[in-house]
Amino acid sequence: MPLAAWWLRSPQTASSCRVLQGPVSLPDLPEASGLALSRRTPGVVWAHNDSGFEPILFALDASGAVRGRVRLPVALRDWEDLSAAPCQAGDCLYIADIGDNGFSRRSVAIYRVPEPSPNDTQTARPEPFRAVYADGRHNGEAAFVLDDRLFVITRDRSGGLYRSTARLGSGGDLMLERIGEVDLVVVSDAEASPDGAFVAVRNDDEAVLYRSEDLVRGAAIPRMRVALGGLGEPQGEGVAVDASGTLYLASEGRPWNRGGSFIALRCALPDEL
Repeated sequence: MPLAAWWLRSPQTASSCRVLQGPVSLPDLPEASGLALSRRTPGVVWAHNDSGFEPILFALDASGAVRGRVRLPVALRDWEDLSAAPCQAGDCLYIADIGDNGFSRRSVAIYRVPEPSPNDTQTARPEPFRAVYADGRHNGEAAFVLDDRLFVITRDRSGGLYRSTARLGSGGDLMLERIGEVDLVVVSDAEASPDGAFVAVRNDDEAVLYRSEDLVRGAAIPRMRVALGGLGEPQGEGVAVDASGTLYLASEGRPWNRGGSFIALRCALPDEL
């Protein structure tokens, strides 16, 4: 069966998803990690490589084609995720330098920058935040912003949900407090929908949608689950979602084919979302 005709069933709802686009090879993104839908430029999905690569934002169109490359003028240690959200400047991107596989970092870093145009060559100078977990060190790959607060989901067997105790003001220090757990383990990415109504969270096997109002109060109640095993992703990493239920997915490449991949799914959202 051609992949474009593959239908994915949600185990907890009557919803279904079909492949709109992909898999599209991303030769410039062998370590494709986070995804975020542009608020400034409709039809653009921002993507980036994991650690070990230059700090570049890749502007993809809805088909997965690269439409721009924008450099970040900052040194990053382990860039794992990317989030888009409103800010005082209008629309911003949040760069989540939160990876800590060896649990060796006393703090992790978030950088906020006004969202660039895909035609820009470099962003403005990012505004730094230093973030510390209230209960010790954690490895994280998933971050998103709701109500001017940073949320991080740890990559482990518990899926710890952390929220900044203070709002994202004008830079400085943040304390991340554990407020719950998501019903998903080894989480690789998370992102809020542009309208802020719900959040998509994924690992290698499935994507789960949660209502934002639930997550804000620490109640991670799955509202829709989408099995991703039939897509054949080498190592599923990134996720973004729009208000209509289109899921955008990114995967790292295989050892013998270093390009990453991009897939778009159209999903029927359940009534409770």
